[in-house]
Amino acid sequence: MSNPLQIGLLVFPHVTQLDLTGPAQVFSSLPDATIHLIWKRIEPVASDSVIALTPTTTFADCPQLDVICVPGGHGTDELLLDEEVLGFLRKQEPGAKYITSVCTGSLVLGAAGLLKGYRATTHWTAIDGLPFFGATVSRERVCIDRNRVTGGGITAGIDFALTLVSMLVSREAAEMIQLRMEYSPAPPFNSGSPETAPTAVLASMKARVAPAQARRLEFVKRAAERQG
Repeated sequence: MSNPLQIGLLVFPHVTQLDLTGPAQVFSSLPDATIHLIWKRIEPVASDSVIALTPTTTFADCPQLDVICVPGGHGTDELLLDEEVLGFLRKQEPGAKYITSVCTGSLVLGAAGLLKGYRATTHWTAIDGLPFFGATVSRERVCIDRNRVTGGGITAGIDFALTLVSMLVSREAAEMIQLRMEYSPAPPFNSGSPETAPTAVLASMKARVAPAQARRLEFVKRAAERQG
């Protein structure tokens, strides 16, 4: 009898909860998997919405993972300079089958030195940060480069997780989970990417996120400088 898959998702202050809970819902449907929510301490962590998330294990107590996933959110800015977080990721990397992320979580992988020489994707507002860490930018919704699997912004986390299940187990297993979740997207508007959004909507959103983008880029540059 094979050991259950050990799948860990990082929890941190101001995580975008859907970045985490979308993949967690997919992974939790696997019969032979143990899902860990990992942070420095076991206490409720505020997400970027009304939902708080409670870690199930700490960095110190976390077992070797088969899959490590870093979700995104505004809280990733501080993680780029957090040596405790980056050190945990570096420690897990050699024994993990897959190093993964959703949204701006890929920048954290980059800050840990785990994307140098790899293709990767992230949220469309954060794409400019990836080259600072030696990564090649991909605009795929799910980007696979060897054992690095990165998902685009927020809702791409479900696509990412289903793709990863097909790699870990089988396509049939992934399709069964998709069916159970009734994941059959039919968005009411065709405004889900910069390429399809109406010009006025895109301009308004760019103006709204510009301060956060500038702040993030400063953290990216500082993290890249630390890498030399």
